[in-house]
Amino acid sequence: MGFEVIKTDSRTKARLGLLTTAHGVVETPVFMDVGTQGTVKALEPRDLEENGAQVVLGNTYHLMLRPGPDVIAAAGGLHQFMRWNGPILTDSGGFQVFSLAKMRKITEEGCRFNSHLDGHEFFLGPKESMSMQRVLGSDIAMVFDECLPYPCDRERAEKSVEQTLRWAKASKDQPHAEGQLVFGIVQGGVYDDLRRHCAEELVKIGFDGYAIGGVSVGEPEEFMYKAVDASEPFLPKDSPRYVMGLGVMHQMAECVARGVDMFDCVIPTRVARHGTAITRKGNVAIKAAKWIFDQGPVEEGCECYCCRNFTRSYVRHLLNAGEILGLRLLTIHNVFALNRFMKDMRSAIAGGSFAEWKEQIRKDTCHE
Repeated sequence: MGFEVIKTDSRTKARLGLLTTAHGVVETPVFMDVGTQGTVKALEPRDLEENGAQVVLGNTYHLMLRPGPDVIAAAGGLHQFMRWNGPILTDSGGFQVFSLAKMRKITEEGCRFNSHLDGHEFFLGPKESMSMQRVLGSDIAMVFDECLPYPCDRERAEKSVEQTLRWAKASKDQPHAEGQLVFGIVQGGVYDDLRRHCAEELVKIGFDGYAIGGVSVGEPEEFMYKAVDASEPFLPKDSPRYVMGLGVMHQMAECVARGVDMFDCVIPTRVARHGTAITRKGNVAIKAAKWIFDQGPVEEGCECYCCRNFTRSYVRHLLNAGEILGLRLLTIHNVFALNRFMKDMRSAIAGGSFAEWKEQIRKDTCHE
């Protein structure tokens, strides 16, 4: 198990790679579909396979609360529980330290939460997070960290980075599932020197891969790229780099140009639930009245099951009637669209045309 760079673009830092895990080889750059509670919303595992998904995410915090470690252990781990045979990456629960700010108290050992489900108190730290990820049996486990909000003053950022580094070391020292890779997470907010410091210290600890965290948390787009630029040069070239929580086409292309290999985001399923299709010409509101008689597919030229078989008019009708099939069809399309996008990106890198391809993506999706 490990990571191999098989080609680097001559004009950017974009690269093709192969990440070997216990449940298969992942071609990078890769978009990873989010299945927070052991399912990518509205889809079956066979849907994921048919639509090009390579890696599915699970969330330690949510799965610890429901159904709980005993249930998943009895099933033989998360792969068996959800019947997904491909690679799984599990978040550590550290993002919930950020997102549940009003319901938690941070200590040196970890974070005491009040459950968002019923308010009961529980504790999650490096030991508990890695123990749960060991039960889940994920191919890639993330260290427990603290995700900084935006904006964040420097004094708070400094303390948080040091806490994240201590938690990273504690996470690395915990027992792991057989064959489980462990990734460190670079934090530091908008402060370049803190990003560098965090990256360098994580490399000293030594991980199988490195994520750039604390982006896509409300900051302007340029600060997101700045965080990547401040972190990437200090991460090993022979290890995968992962920007967490990012799933917008032109932003992923820009980050790949900066040397990033992996992404995840809830965008495909979330926007589908609101009636929005992801296309290579930008997002399209399918529920809009303008499509009431439209007999074309959700996206022209798309080869997903939805676009091959149904019209915009019909999918719009389902969505406006509150029919579950509408959400399912649009989710199928969106998951296919992003996985196809990454496949096309890999082809552009392989063919030496990535720089031009990236600029065309920005023009098309941002309507420049």
